Amino acid sequence: MPRHFGHIPGIVPGATFVDRRELREAGVHLPTQAGVSGSATEGADSIVLSGGYEDDDDQGSVIVYTGEGGRDPLSGRQVKHQQLVRGNLALAVSHRDGLPVRVTRGSRHTSAYSPETGYQYAGLYRVDDHWREEGKSGFFIWRFRLLSLESAFQPEVISAPSAAAVRREMVTVQRLVRDTAEARRIKALYGFRCQVCGEALQTSAGPYAEAAHIRPLGAPHHGPDHAGNLLCLCPNHHVLFDFGTWSIADDFGLIGLPGKLMVHPEHQIDPAQLAYHRARYFQP
Repeated sequence: MPRHFGHIPGIVPGATFVDRRELREAGVHLPTQAGVSGSATEGADSIVLSGGYEDDDDQGSVIVYTGEGGRDPLSGRQVKHQQLVRGNLALAVSHRDGLPVRVTRGSRHTSAYSPETGYQYAGLYRVDDHWREEGKSGFFIWRFRLLSLESAFQPEVISAPSAAAVRREMVTVQRLVRDTAEARRIKALYGFRCQVCGEALQTSAGPYAEAAHIRPLGAPHHGPDHAGNLLCLCPNHHVLFDFGTWSIADDFGLIGLPGKLMVHPEHQIDPAQLAYHRARYFQP
């Protein structure tokens, strides 16, 4: 059966369910115990917030979700590092591909948005970011920031193709662009050349490059929007940097890629931001 991404027909945000069995029968969330429904190849189609992980942060339209794994089944305490496998990898794939994720809250989830009893469907969210950090128990956990799609763009339902039939569908992926005056200054400083590969993309509208924040802006990262936290990158190296494929040492040597970062004398990169990226995003 193809995996179903998007709303389940007839199930609207706010719909309630007595238990996980009803969630499964409705098609909202198929696993009866796992918090993530998905696969490492297709992505995650749904999650349930059930209060199992102490590091979850639910602000309603913004959720910082703790990945799965590493918990003691008896005490519920985190006793091992989490790995980017299974459901965690499925959520990372949804981040990469811009797939909508159904979110359901359970009554045991500590949040002002959780139902008093049973489960409540919260609607569609998109995975906006993912990274690794040390959790409250001292072990590494994977965090996933999810943003609600209910008050803005509603993506169409997407079905993973079966072996018998392949459908081509138009999928819209939203990306928040912050091109401040400081970002434009940094790009101009490098002549729109990527600090990694040195390429400057030429378009009919002129040269193109992207300003990449080393430490992301906004909660929970709160990276500063100044030159010390900015890089001038081509789209390819920007995406790979955001997904932790490569990072930068304090001496500007590239980690995960050969070579050294090109740095203009007037560009003072903050080593604290580089350390933040290495600790949370780089995956050796």
